[in-house]
Amino acid sequence: MSSTISQPSPQNWQTVFINANIATMKSGSESYSAIENGALAVNAGKIVWIGAMDDLSEINLQDVVGIDVVDIAGQWLLPGLVDCHTHIVYGGHRANEFELRLQGASYEEVAKAGGGIVSTVKATRAASEQQLFDSALPRLKALQSEGVTTIEVKSGYGLDTETELKMLRVAKRLGEQPGVEVRKTFLGAHALPVEFADNADGYIDLVCNEMLPAVADAKLADAVDVFCEGIGFDIAQTERVFQAAKQHDIAIKVHAEQLSDLGGTELAAKYQALSSDHLEYLSEDGIKAMHQADMAAVLLPGAFYFLRETKLPPIDQLREQGVAMALATDANPGSSPIHSIQLMLNMACTLFRLTPVEAIAGVTIHGAKALGVDDKVGSLEVGKQADITVFNIEQVAQLCYQYGVNPLTAVYKAGEKVA
Repeated sequence: MSSTISQPSPQNWQTVFINANIATMKSGSESYSAIENGALAVNAGKIVWIGAMDDLSEINLQDVVGIDVVDIAGQWLLPGLVDCHTHIVYGGHRANEFELRLQGASYEEVAKAGGGIVSTVKATRAASEQQLFDSALPRLKALQSEGVTTIEVKSGYGLDTETELKMLRVAKRLGEQPGVEVRKTFLGAHALPVEFADNADGYIDLVCNEMLPAVADAKLADAVDVFCEGIGFDIAQTERVFQAAKQHDIAIKVHAEQLSDLGGTELAAKYQALSSDHLEYLSEDGIKAMHQADMAAVLLPGAFYFLRETKLPPIDQLREQGVAMALATDANPGSSPIHSIQLMLNMACTLFRLTPVEAIAGVTIHGAKALGVDDKVGSLEVGKQADITVFNIEQVAQLCYQYGVNPLTAVYKAGEKVA
């Protein structure tokens, strides 16, 4: 993508933003790739020109018939934000387990006692499709209110064919809301349902031979994910799901190295996965595999914070290997019931020691990379979709520095104002 066209052609513009500071967040940059006192033009939902206000000095925009001139008055334009890892469709809540953990129970102990994901599965199976939609919509709107225009929504709380399809249909309906694109991920291999206790291989048979074909036939998934972990699925079982996903030509993601190092990231790299997510226990070999496969590392500080983890992801090594670090809320009922992308920016800097540039790249261009959509969103560049957020801030780092006062003033999706 080119960042500017040498000669502005306002006759082909529908909207032009003027007097703006612009953080373009171009891929490969170690800065915000900022244009101070800049302008950006949109036509047919795409960015068609971006540059300095000085480049428009000889053009009287008011003389161009039909053009909408939006004076940003020194605010900052950023790409629409991307939340690349969420589980916002589910039934019930798990506040009781929150209390248990505060009394000393570990995440694994809660799960082995029949809580954790299994308790959410029971509530999700019992909920109607409309009930799931009604409960998920406020979560989505909370994220949108902070500038999210692209979001991933995973299934994984059904663990049977009917409920997994139900969850993905709800995710699809959420994507019909104004101002947001929803990327849908099938996470049938999230946990072992009670009816397959002590028969993980049998459950993986169901995932590969019944669930995944049904999801593919209904065109309900953009990606397939697996929880590769001691309390999830082992390497052999994970690979079976990856193989099935490849047969249906669906992209691959993985939950890996959250609680231990099973090598799930290295396996995912062999299958050219889009991302590996969590990664607290990621090894050096896993990092090198990610680099070679050009995968994104999705960091989830909300879960780290909420579970009171102490093992940090290997940020320095990811940085050294040039692995793109995405950032997401992991919004879910058990380990990260947090629906604030702006809070994640602060947590990424304070807990994981990311720089503000890295954090904001994590919810823009690198978040888009983790979903395989960085060719169209995630940065403000000519030819990309005009997903634009407007923040009333003096410098970009304020988005990471301050939390609780939302500086978002406007949102545009494909060039249309939606907030």
